[in-house]
Amino acid sequence: MSDINIKKLLDLEVEKRNCEGEVCLERLDPIMVAHRYKDPTISLICAFFAYGNVKQIVKFLNSLDFSLLAKSDDEIREGLKNHYYRFQKSEDVAALFIALKRLNEKSSLEEVFKRGYLKNRSTIDGINSLIKTLQEIYPHKTMGYSFLISQVTTKTKGAGALKRWMMYLRWMVREDNIDMGLWSGVDRSDLIIPLDTHTFNVSKKLGLLSRKSYDLEAAIELTNKLKEFDKNDPLKYDFALYRIGQEKLSLGMS
Repeated sequence: MSDINIKKLLDLEVEKRNCEGEVCLERLDPIMVAHRYKDPTISLICAFFAYGNVKQIVKFLNSLDFSLLAKSDDEIREGLKNHYYRFQKSEDVAALFIALKRLNEKSSLEEVFKRGYLKNRSTIDGINSLIKTLQEIYPHKTMGYSFLISQVTTKTKGAGALKRWMMYLRWMVREDNIDMGLWSGVDRSDLIIPLDTHTFNVSKKLGLLSRKSYDLEAAIELTNKLKEFDKNDPLKYDFALYRIGQEKLSLGMS
């Protein structure tokens, strides 16, 4: 399939899916919980736990009392003592709430991100700034917590794709019927696609991605390819690519 035809196909999918009914009880996505609050901190929690079965993700997120983000450390631990999700024990969930509460007392997620991002307009530097701040503001070292917030990334080849962080940035920076656009001053053209297995497989089938390794380098390669379709907003195609894979649509793919 030619690039022109792929672009037409994807543009139609973007238009079709950019509607309020695209995310609903029948078509679950973690962003539906984030939409309810339209708050950057709550949205980050929703993004962090966005791995695994989507029904279980939404069920877990709906069980959380986000008002705990304004409570004392002890109240947070008590309020979350029965909350755990896959790799995260209750102590890991509580650690995240405490770290985010402390960050918000001193600054904001947007401000900390921009501290790293604005130097070279690098979203990876911005994410690293947030990861470092979370690690320093409330040191908590467990496998589950490290998986949740990720590690500082200094290379792209062989490095994790930072999918949940990249998805969070899409939610914060872009604004349409899916994404919330809660931040300003970050250019949509600097975003990197949140590469998950659906997007990875669909992009390879469409010939948009040649890299065989599922890593940050592949996410950057795909983003650069999508910039050929829209240099100012390559991530407008992300949700459509994800849904095509999730719903196992063929769309004329070989």
